[in-house]
Amino acid sequence: MELKKIKSPNKIIKTALIIVLFAFVVCNFAFFRCVNNFAMAMENDLSTAKAMAVMEVSSKRILYSKNMEERLPMASTTKIITAIVAIENNYDLDRLVEITTDCVGIEGTSIYLRAGEKLTIRELLYGLMLRSGNDAAVAIAKATSGSVDAFVQKCNEFVKIIGAENTHLVNPHGLPDDGHFTTAKDLAIISAYALQNSEFAKIVSSTEKRIENVLNSAKNRVLKNKNKLLLNMEGATGVKTGYTKKAGRCFVGSAKRNGMELVCVLLDCSPMFEECQNLLEKGFSEFKMIDLLEPNSVVGEVMIENGYSPKTKVVVKGGAKLPLKVSEVDDVQIVYDVPSKVEAPKRAGDVVGKFEIYASKDLIFSDEIYIIEDVKSKSSNFGETLIKDFVHLD
Repeated sequence: MELKKIKSPNKIIKTALIIVLFAFVVCNFAFFRCVNNFAMAMENDLSTAKAMAVMEVSSKRILYSKNMEERLPMASTTKIITAIVAIENNYDLDRLVEITTDCVGIEGTSIYLRAGEKLTIRELLYGLMLRSGNDAAVAIAKATSGSVDAFVQKCNEFVKIIGAENTHLVNPHGLPDDGHFTTAKDLAIISAYALQNSEFAKIVSSTEKRIENVLNSAKNRVLKNKNKLLLNMEGATGVKTGYTKKAGRCFVGSAKRNGMELVCVLLDCSPMFEECQNLLEKGFSEFKMIDLLEPNSVVGEVMIENGYSPKTKVVVKGGAKLPLKVSEVDDVQIVYDVPSKVEAPKRAGDVVGKFEIYASKDLIFSDEIYIIEDVKSKSSNFGETLIKDFVHLD
C-alpha cells in the first residue's frame, strides 16, 4: 500500500503566512496608488468634480475653478433658486398653505406632505432646504405663483436678472430633464446672491427644525439637515446637497471666517463634503479681505458743459473690499474710466463711468462710477427736465 507524504503543520502555516503577506502588500500597493492618484488629481485640478467653482460672496470673485462654464444637471441644488425666489416673492413667510393632492407623492426625496394639512411657507422652506423635499418644492411653487409652470418661469427670469446666463429650470426641485441645467459659475453667483438674504441664510445654516402639527402631535416633523459641513467645519453657513443618477453627487457649501464668506460649488463629485471643506480651507488660508476703496469714495471730478456748476465730483458708491492673496496686495491696479466732461443736467446717482481692479494683470472686479450731486443746466429749467424725463419713461 502506497503511503502519501503529508506536509508538516509548520510548512502549511508558513505557506499561509506568505500568501497573506503577499496579499497585504498587493492591497497596500493598490491602496496607496489610488491615494496617490487622488492626491495628484487634487494637486493638479484641485477637485475630482466634473465642474467646480469657489467664490467670495460679497465681491463675486472666483478664487478657484474647474470647467466652471460647462452646462450640467444640478439635481436638488436647484432648490437654492426655488428658496430665494420664494422668499423674495412672498411678503409673509408665515402664511398658511393648504396642501393639495398634486403636491403629495412627488418622486424622490420627500417630507411626506399629506393632502389637506396646512404648513406655513417658512416651514415648507425648511422642509425644502434641510430635507430636500420635492413635495415641499411643488407646494412652495404653487403657493408663490399659483402654478408650477408660472413659478418656474419666474425662476428663469430671476437667474437672468442676477447674471446667471447659463442656467435654465424646467421644475422647482431638480429631477432630471435635458432642459434643466446650470454651470458651477452660475450656481456660485446664485448661491452668493441668496446667502446675502438673511431669511435664506438663517434657514440653510440650521442643523435641525421642528415643525409642529397643531392637530396631531404624533405627526410632528423633526427635520435634520443633510449638509454634513455644518457639523464638521468651523464657520460653516450652508447650503444644499443634491443627487440624481444623471447629475451625480452635487453640493454647494459655504463658510464664513474673519469677515470673509466663501461658497463652493461641486457638480458630480463623489467625495463632495471632503473636497468642499478642503477647498474652503484653502481659500481661507490663501486669501484675506482687503479694503481697496471705502464706500462713497470720491475718485475724481468731471467738467460740466452748459451747467451752473463748472465741475462735479464722482464717487464709487459701494467701495471695493476684495479677497486677495498676500502676493497680490502690492500688485493691485485700479483703472478709472470716466469722461473728461459731461452735458448738464445731471442728477445725483447718474452713472458716468466705471472702474476696474486688476491683480497680477487679471481683472478681478469692476463697478460703476456715479455723479455725487444734482447739476442744473443753464439752458433749461432743471425741475421741468426731471418731469419730462419721468413722463418720457412712463
